[in-house]
Amino acid sequence: MERARPSSGVLRVLDNQDLDEALALLDRNRVANVFVRSRISRAGLDPWLLGCQVVGWERDGELVSLAHLGSNLVAVDADAEALDAYVRYLGPHRRSASIMGVAEPTIALWEGLSQRWGGQWSSVRDMRPVQPLMAIRETPQVGVDERVRPITMADFDSYFEAAVAMYTEEVGVSPLESSGSYRRHVQRTIEEQRAFGIVEDGRVVYKSDVGCASGQVCQVQGVWMRPDLRGRGLAAGAMAGVVELCRARWGTVSLYVNDYNSVALKLYRRVGFEQEGTLATVLY
Repeated sequence: MERARPSSGVLRVLDNQDLDEALALLDRNRVANVFVRSRISRAGLDPWLLGCQVVGWERDGELVSLAHLGSNLVAVDADAEALDAYVRYLGPHRRSASIMGVAEPTIALWEGLSQRWGGQWSSVRDMRPVQPLMAIRETPQVGVDERVRPITMADFDSYFEAAVAMYTEEVGVSPLESSGSYRRHVQRTIEEQRAFGIVEDGRVVYKSDVGCASGQVCQVQGVWMRPDLRGRGLAAGAMAGVVELCRARWGTVSLYVNDYNSVALKLYRRVGFEQEGTLATVLY
């Protein structure tokens, strides 16, 4: 097991013997940490099953921080010393497609990687430094659009088309590639009953899905309304419908949004979401 020993802590690769301690660390902020928690609660900490390493930062034998080193690089509860250890461990060759998580350590991690290694870490496609993290636990403050329902595989073609449109609009590039992985991702989301929408005449006109969930917390993403229906006041009721379906299954519904998206922020606040923190994302 690889180790590095700075002055006051130890960095090591975690395994399943560390699972309980890692989950306890993540449970300190279940809303902010739902992505990482959803991954390791399902697959554990075996890198072969999880698809990536999770490294931990220990002081006096206690796990005080961890970092998920997958396609999404996420540092959890990382102070300056832990971040420096992660920077040194990651090295100059970037394997991640993004750095994401609580804003301050996420930006500090990117800065540390860029300053130490440059190259693959410093050249970014997009930087989103302020993304309000919002959550709702109670009944929405607006009426529910009763047309919102779980999406089934019978809706797949139209839902997939809407998902591609949403992703392209939000990220700025198409998710389609030759391997078909995005198509399989959308199919898995539907099969796991994490996709919701409004379907009219066989066409999806509104969609959103649960990107990750663990315990009593889920995180909604991929919110999209067909362009010709926007601006008609339909989105609040649709989102309220999604909230109620998700609350029945998980209890707490969270999401995050770019700070410059004033229309979305106003919508989510109207529905009853309240800000609980700030995330950031660095896209490559």
